[in-house]
Amino acid sequence: MAQLNASLRPAPAPPPEPIPVTLNVNGVERTLHLAPWTTLLDALRLHLGLTGTKKGCDHGQCGACTVLVDGRRINSCLTLAAMQDGRKVTTIEGLTTGDALHPLQEAFIEHDAFQCGYCTPGQICSAAGLIAEGKASTDDEIRELMSGNLCRCGAYPNIVAAIRQAMTIAGPKAEGAP
Repeated sequence: MAQLNASLRPAPAPPPEPIPVTLNVNGVERTLHLAPWTTLLDALRLHLGLTGTKKGCDHGQCGACTVLVDGRRINSCLTLAAMQDGRKVTTIEGLTTGDALHPLQEAFIEHDAFQCGYCTPGQICSAAGLIAEGKASTDDEIRELMSGNLCRCGAYPNIVAAIRQAMTIAGPKAEGAP
């Protein structure tokens, strides 16, 4: 009877074909052919070799994967690359201008706002978005608006100090943000 039931089951559907996804990543338009379920994080790391964006929890809880999409900060592990088709994506690698570091990168170095450095790319991208949003004016507001980015080393006071410094340098909008 088990063999009869097995023969009545439909054949499994073939996997979907890769789909074209065009992203403007750090100022360069790239068309990738991806499985429809590929996250933006995996597209950046595995298909484009941009490993500055980190895979932390893969559940949107740590912020290590934060990038800017059209200037807004997002957790790249929680969005499909296909959902970002045609959009401008800025990663930590895209915040520099030539050999010049972004003001946030300089401030993080100056304030020793990292220890192991794993969270730093996500912290910096999130901070760039925070500065562009123009909603933070106090240290408490910076802490609240950065609360989606976790640092296991506990460098929070230095991170806040670095963001505060970059806010005064960058003004209301940070490079890499709208």
